[in-house]
Amino acid sequence: MSLHDDAVALLRDWQPPAQAADDWRATLKLLAAGPDVMWRAHDGGHVTASAVIVAPDRRRVLLCLHGKFNVWVQVGGHCEPGDATLAAAALREATEESGIAGLTIDPDPVDLDIHQVTCAGRACLHHDVIFAVYAPPGAAESVSEESHALGWFTLDGLPSPLGTDTDRVARHAIDRARTR
Repeated sequence: MSLHDDAVALLRDWQPPAQAADDWRATLKLLAAGPDVMWRAHDGGHVTASAVIVAPDRRRVLLCLHGKFNVWVQVGGHCEPGDATLAAAALREATEESGIAGLTIDPDPVDLDIHQVTCAGRACLHHDVIFAVYAPPGAAESVSEESHALGWFTLDGLPSPLGTDTDRVARHAIDRARTR
């Protein structure tokens, strides 16, 4: 199964949060255009994978102060040719950007968000499929070259400035973590 096939199968029957329903429909429409939508070279927009890393206490999330956009967001990014699934892409990104070994992922997305960015020098849309990722006890994060800082935050203590919908996706990840 290709990464594109995985994305279609994963999202086709998935029930998004109410606030993400329009973005979910738009992403399914994008996926109908074929496998090229999985890669950053696709004009206009492409699918990305991100992760809200949840602390072992299930009360805090790890966010990064994004190096390009200077806002606090979940970790994540572009799919790469070696990614077999969207969940694998999100877990790879979470591990690379947090430096935390031993992360585990919930294979079902917690949210989906479309946001406009400048990517490879041009404006495009990221159709970001968001997963909950769980940090092991004793997890120690380290800042990657892609961010200015990393921090653990409770939902009532999220930093500023926050990226679009970051508070929503963090809440959905915590809610999922508390039920699993």
